[in-house]
Amino acid sequence: MRNQIALSEAGAQGGGLELRRVNRNRVYRAVYESGRVSQQELAQRLGLSLPTVAQNLRSLCAEGLLREDGSFASTGGRPAKGVSCVLDARLALGVDVTRRHVSAVLVDLGGRIVRGLRRTLPYEDSPAYYEAFGAIAREAAGEAEPERLLGAGVSFPGILSAGGGIRSSHVLSLGESDGAPFLGAMPCRALFCNDASAAGRAELWDRAGAQNVVYLSLSNSVGGAILLGGRLYEGESLRAAEFGHMTLVPGGKRCYCGKEGCLDAYCAAGVLSEPYGGDLSAFFAALDRGEEKAAALWGGYLDSLACAVNSLHMALDCTVVLGGYVGAYMTPYMDALRARAGARDTFGGDGAYLEPCRYRREASAVGAALLFVEPFLSSI
Repeated sequence: MRNQIALSEAGAQGGGLELRRVNRNRVYRAVYESGRVSQQELAQRLGLSLPTVAQNLRSLCAEGLLREDGSFASTGGRPAKGVSCVLDARLALGVDVTRRHVSAVLVDLGGRIVRGLRRTLPYEDSPAYYEAFGAIAREAAGEAEPERLLGAGVSFPGILSAGGGIRSSHVLSLGESDGAPFLGAMPCRALFCNDASAAGRAELWDRAGAQNVVYLSLSNSVGGAILLGGRLYEGESLRAAEFGHMTLVPGGKRCYCGKEGCLDAYCAAGVLSEPYGGDLSAFFAALDRGEEKAAALWGGYLDSLACAVNSLHMALDCTVVLGGYVGAYMTPYMDALRARAGARDTFGGDGAYLEPCRYRREASAVGAALLFVEPFLSSI
């Protein structure tokens, strides 16, 4: 009987600790999402007592995660004090590896870029490359104290293994690897993530009310991400959203993967940039000048893209966001794409489900950094 009482008391104590942890996180999240809020409003919104809210606010302020932020206008009586998040209390590093460049960003808890840089660094499996790679990451981290740095995400153009290493990368001509030279060059603990999934994570971050969204990345290779029920869906083999290798034209153009007719062969950024010396901005400049060659190329590209996005919409029936290098230029051309997609819609839609991306630069690097931000926010 005595043992049963002891176990019951321990369980009650554990339950109390869990409730306090949950309330603490609810208070922090409410401040985080509000930007600036008063103690009274928090208590009313969360259904908690003023003493409980006040105690959590004091604790979070003492830890440097929140701060007092002025006062609100008085509605009678003493003005309510405001409180807001210290978004740079913790920082995360994101590094994006491509065939020719390395981009690195330092982001705060709001996902905002504090520092960013991009360097030309053609990939090669050599000590000199990894030394330069690490130097770029350290430059982006700057003077951030180790205790403030949550970790570094490394965005990678390839398929990752369940163990966290690299399964393969056609883009970098890499086979299976634990990726130790990349991770070991980071100034803090680091994790790999797929580049298109990382860009999708950044694009879908803090998207109000978003539960189901497809992100289609149109960069030097085509990929993407799928948000289902508010969570990133990665697939049973971590290969979900490899949209670039859906067959668009059976027996069509050869893809870099060795197959024929893949979407990548028709909608990768190189389809537009290669006739213009590899310069995507030169293509769009020619298109805006009304050059026939650019217009014809763009028309064919949009036809292929319309087929792809219509298929994605038929399969998942949700918003489709266009990102990557081409997505960054899409805003002025969305009506033309929506019209083409709408014409293919079995249910007579108008393509309104299509949206251009919000992140036009360094989306993959930002998404890689966010790998560490969300777990930290959940742990508070």
